[in-house]
Amino acid sequence: MPLLGELARALSELDSRRFRSVVTGQANAVLLAPDLTVVEHRRVVLNPFRFRRAQAHTLGLSLRDRIYWAKERRVCQVLRLRRRDRTLVVANLHATGHRFDKRIPDAELLRAAVFVDGFALPDEPILLCGDFNLSLRNSRTLLDLMTEEWGFSGATPTGIDHVLARGLRAGPPHVWPVVRRTRDGRVLSDHPPVEREVE
Repeated sequence: MPLLGELARALSELDSRRFRSVVTGQANAVLLAPDLTVVEHRRVVLNPFRFRRAQAHTLGLSLRDRIYWAKERRVCQVLRLRRRDRTLVVANLHATGHRFDKRIPDAELLRAAVFVDGFALPDEPILLCGDFNLSLRNSRTLLDLMTEEWGFSGATPTGIDHVLARGLRAGPPHVWPVVRRTRDGRVLSDHPPVEREVE
């Protein structure tokens, strides 16, 4: 259960990577421009028990890794949005951050991508975004999503936060520099935001 007030802030300031979810909680959210309307909303749990059990067997995960994976519930939010006469799907996820075994977040990313692909209407544009806790150099799934078969583009060249696009004209991903995410001398997040312009 998250701690409140000054204690939570003090602990988070000591080491935000280690203490933020323990003492202040975490949340996933999608903020929308006023001209976008939510038509449909779904979510998929990325690490339910049966999926973890099957993947643990397939991947040969240790008991320690299986316990770690069960620690926090991970979800992918999926929205069908309407802007004028057009719809698109926006999906947001925060995959498990396993320090050593990247097969765990890789399995969650594939689960999310399959769900989003099945949710989208034929030829409906998709944005698949979030903290994947994976980079191009340590994720088989991320590389697969960038192939012609899946049709996504725009993985961040370095880093673990991505905005993948399919069926949209999209510019390259831009990672915010520290100066852009600093207010009153404090860096707002340990993750630099990633943005892409899409049409």
